[in-house]
Amino acid sequence: MGNVVTTALGTVGALTQHQTNGASLWGTLSAPTFPFFLTNNPLPSGFPWGLLTAAGSNPYTQAPNTGVIRSYDFTISRGSIAPDGYQKDVLLINGQFPGPAIEANWGDVIQVTVHNQITGPEEGTALHWHGFLQKETPWFDGVPSVGQCPIAPGSSFTYQFRASLYGTTWYHSHYSAQYSGGLLGPLIVHGPKNAKYDIDLGPVFLTDYYHTEYFKIVEEIMKPLQSGGNPRPASDNNLINGKMNFDCSTVAAGDTTPCTNGAGISKFKFTTGKTHRLRLINAGSEGIQRFSIDGHNMTVIANDFVPIKPYTTEVVTLGIGQRADVLVTATAGNSQSAWWMRSNISTACSKANQPNALAAIYYDKADTNKAPTSTAWNIPDPGTCANDDLSLTVPYFPIPAATPSTTRTMVIDFITNATGSFLWRLDGTSARVNYNNPVLLLAEQGNLTYPDEWNVKNFGTNTTVRVVVNNPTPASHPMHLHGHNMQILSEGNGNWDGTTIVNANNPQRRDVQLVRANGHFVMQYDLDNPGVWPFHCHTAWHVSGGLYANFMERPADIGKDTSIPMVMKQTCTDWVKYTNTDVVEQIDSGV
Repeated sequence: MGNVVTTALGTVGALTQHQTNGASLWGTLSAPTFPFFLTNNPLPSGFPWGLLTAAGSNPYTQAPNTGVIRSYDFTISRGSIAPDGYQKDVLLINGQFPGPAIEANWGDVIQVTVHNQITGPEEGTALHWHGFLQKETPWFDGVPSVGQCPIAPGSSFTYQFRASLYGTTWYHSHYSAQYSGGLLGPLIVHGPKNAKYDIDLGPVFLTDYYHTEYFKIVEEIMKPLQSGGNPRPASDNNLINGKMNFDCSTVAAGDTTPCTNGAGISKFKFTTGKTHRLRLINAGSEGIQRFSIDGHNMTVIANDFVPIKPYTTEVVTLGIGQRADVLVTATAGNSQSAWWMRSNISTACSKANQPNALAAIYYDKADTNKAPTSTAWNIPDPGTCANDDLSLTVPYFPIPAATPSTTRTMVIDFITNATGSFLWRLDGTSARVNYNNPVLLLAEQGNLTYPDEWNVKNFGTNTTVRVVVNNPTPASHPMHLHGHNMQILSEGNGNWDGTTIVNANNPQRRDVQLVRANGHFVMQYDLDNPGVWPFHCHTAWHVSGGLYANFMERPADIGKDTSIPMVMKQTCTDWVKYTNTDVVEQIDSGV
């Protein structure tokens, strides 16, 4: 790590915050902390959600309706920043990387107007609100080809949906691998506590980082193998809250891109003796992260949008898209203490040229310009590319696993197609979507017949679906289901034995689950949310390569209670108008 952070020089960055992260404050000591809940709203019984509790209220059926609207305005445009000192053209939201925070109370309505000002060249876009159920608004899930057409260049679109779950999540582009170019940010929904803490320090983004622009990487992974295609690109660095140093002497020969050593790392302030909530988010493209804080245990209180019975650990493992809320108490040293925060990409699972990220934690009276001298925990990477054991992760509100009305086994594999491109497949199909024909809009019209490459799985009128995912490939996959929290019944090596279920009375629930290489996982969910819900690998390069399916749910009920708003069809009118005069380079799956 000596080349990455020269501890003798301290932690004063060689670049300004604006040079590294634009208008963002993430990673600085000026970054905001967060309240237990927002108070510019009604507070029945002292809380925005009234008498609802984490232990006694079913989050899927008892979410409050506060009547409060939280409005945000996002402009997406190109910019040039150097998060680790290496100058790069990126995509920014309101000039920020990572993007601005969205904050709401449980039961509020979140309203976000998105202005697509991407130019030079132009691109479509769409923002996905990761982990939200969208029960009342399946069309606002933010996936082009499913509920909408892409937001055309020069156009604007307003999303509006209820914060029906609470905890930590993020928003990101779902247009090709665009979020790998910078289109992402944190989303915090305040809700009932399941553990006591004093200070909410907010989001801690963990992101593998590539110096090559996202579209060039997509071109590389989709190119025929015989022409130099590379389906497994290596990341160049690893960032915490959008910051890290980089050893510019390692830049490839002939690369004249401006590069500055010691650009600056993220810093956090701990209050001595107090317990702090950190909202960990793996918002990277491919890397599995192993997060730790020297000298401090962490108490995990939530996985994704699911409060769990607290347990203590030294290392938290997160696949792409996963979140963990952890509590850390500042009692490891005196008020002048400083400690390293670390997040290491698991090189057993991911390809990374520089896998180790650092940030500095300072107690109240510590010198914030000096580098910590703490030592990492001695906990070797097990190399399993898996999350913590399911027996450890018990939801705070119990929901037993029901008997499924149907079971479907799906295999992850890969092929080389006729032109020599490497493609991923889910259940025998490598997906490629059609931006001009959103499946949800077609389903509302009664059109339930689609091209095979859209990979639509119609579960009809089933009440509970169990999906067995077998992964006989050498890569792990963070599998994400939209519109639901999955109950994770089993996870392990090889294929499922057909019987093992971990904690059947209250299995782990989350919206992203790692399936290990040459392994399996078994999940199920209730079909209580009519719509079309993507199920895909959240590794950007894998979903670009087709590891994606659309799960159709109760098609006869789509648009039955509330018809799909006309603004959704307008996205297609605008997109068709744009594509009639501009050719869109859809070189990957599209999502």
